[in-house]
Amino acid sequence: RGGFRGGRGGGGGFRGGRGGGAGGFSAGPPDTVTEMGAFMHPCEGEMVCKSTNAKIPYFNAPIYLENKTQIGKVDEILGPMNEVYFTVKLQDGVVAGSFKTDDKVFIAPDKLLPLERFLPKPKL
Repeated sequence: RGGFRGGRGGGGGFRGGRGGGAGGFSAGPPDTVTEMGAFMHPCEGEMVCKSTNAKIPYFNAPIYLENKTQIGKVDEILGPMNEVYFTVKLQDGVVAGSFKTDDKVFIAPDKLLPLERFLPKPKL
């Protein structure tokens, strides 16, 4: 039957139907931001950063400067569990080359997952 997954006619709702379509829920900067990582170098217009946080960022989580200015979103998460890197897809007008090595980037604390979530469950 047609190539749709989940035969609910109409293709199953854009973006999984959560969070209302109008601009998602970027309701301004969060109350607090926590350090997520340090800029390493630009790559194809994105920032490559080394994580300095014990937790793993959500994909597409907004990334901020310390003053809570949003500069972009988490795009890729790379590397082994004990040495996590991530790339930031920058917003229009933000240039990866304008950052210096070890410049800190920040994230809202509610956009982090504990590392345990990615580890195999211990056998009981």
